Amino acid sequence: MSESSPIKLLVLDVDGVMTDGKVTYTSDGQELKSFNIKDGVGIKRVQQAGIQTAIITGRVSPMVARRATELGIHHVIQGREDKLTALKELLRSVAIELHEVAYMGDDLPDIDAIASTGMGACPKNAVPAVVSKADWVASLNGGEGCVREFCDYLLGDVTP
Repeated sequence: MSESSPIKLLVLDVDGVMTDGKVTYTSDGQELKSFNIKDGVGIKRVQQAGIQTAIITGRVSPMVARRATELGIHHVIQGREDKLTALKELLRSVAIELHEVAYMGDDLPDIDAIASTGMGACPKNAVPAVVSKADWVASLNGGEGCVREFCDYLLGDVTP
């Protein structure tokens, strides 16, 4: 992919993609998530190249909203396991077609979105059913920089 890439929107799942998929709770019930800073740099670079960004996640978490705000991700859909339906709703509001979307997910709720978009991707440690549907598989696991790796690929910085 290059600057003239047909991809106009990068959509990311969170748990298992932007994070390692672990959920940690403190003794007072607070939830903790860790995000990879390198992924954030990749997301910013994609945005600078003119590609919009979005998050669609099955869980609802204030940490996701905070991270999205830090990264300038304006389209954040939380609490949706029906990822493809949520994606289609988003696309109607931004006038982008499915074939113009790159989607990265790691588990069963992501399969239909991965299979339906122009570029479906997943981390190395995605479930086998997702790996089999993905157009591109990262060499890194979720939460370990796989989003940065995918962003670099979309920008033409690495070979497939």
